[in-house]
Amino acid sequence: MLPARRPYRFSVARYEQMIASGILTENDPVELIREEIVQKMPIGDEHFACVIGLNRLFQRRLGDAATVSVQNPIRLADSEPEPDVTLLAPRDDDYASGKPRPSDIFLVVEVADTTLDYDREVKLRLYAENGIGEYWIVNLADRSLEVYRQPRPDGTYREARTLRPGELVEVQALPGTTFPVGDLV
Repeated sequence: MLPARRPYRFSVARYEQMIASGILTENDPVELIREEIVQKMPIGDEHFACVIGLNRLFQRRLGDAATVSVQNPIRLADSEPEPDVTLLAPRDDDYASGKPRPSDIFLVVEVADTTLDYDREVKLRLYAENGIGEYWIVNLADRSLEVYRQPRPDGTYREARTLRPGELVEVQALPGTTFPVGDLV
């Protein structure tokens, strides 16, 4: 009988040391999820276009009210995921002093086509456990927007709803800032 294999775990600090020393580079399609280095899925054309559209829409509408971060890491307790889009509290140093943490984050957005189950299960749980106040999944397959709010420590969100084109969605941390769902999906 062969011994069970366990993945080798990396702390966030160790992961960041690997990046600083050049072992991992920005060209490596990986992120740290629950102390494991996980390969990210390749991005298809529709996903790519959606992220570009979200970036443009958020930049235009939000101006200086939020910093729009695209496919950049955020620092959580045991992870350093790279959400498709993150709306951050503006900082004078543009986060040069350190990656955004949950208290800096207004909204995390994942665009899902082939990763829908992963975004609903693994990423949702991770974001809720770390106190990310609002999480959206742009569901390209169903042309809908899944909105999750009010995180709980057990890895769930108290509020979960699905919106469709024709409806409006408001960014909870930016009251009065609404978007037509059709512009997001």
